[in-house]
Amino acid sequence: MGTIGQPVIRWRYIDWEKTGKKLKLLRTGNLSLRRYVCRALGKRMDICDGDCAACQIDMDPFISREELALTFSVSVNKIYNWETGKTPVSLEDMFFYSSITGLPIEEIVVFESADGKEGARQGKSGK
Repeated sequence: MGTIGQPVIRWRYIDWEKTGKKLKLLRTGNLSLRRYVCRALGKRMDICDGDCAACQIDMDPFISREELALTFSVSVNKIYNWETGKTPVSLEDMFFYSSITGLPIEEIVVFESADGKEGARQGKSGK
């Protein structure tokens, strides 16, 4: 319990396995992510002018791990490890996901339930 006038601050632990499942769902169904990956890879191959509305490429809605790895400049294994919860996603990459998908980080990250590891710490006044 916090002291009078100070709120109780609770630690929130990320459930990386559930967060990874969300990342996999984004890879298989987020149009904004698909367009970003298509544009990024299309520009590398010099077949994209960046105008998705006028694009003639038959865009598959499913993004492969290979395509996403190229876009994030990481290995395919890293994408696999993120999606299975074996490796935490860096804060920078999480913000990148958020920016590309148009979703706030709070909608991508899954926190453990209150009966998990979550605990409380009191704030210090510094006096």
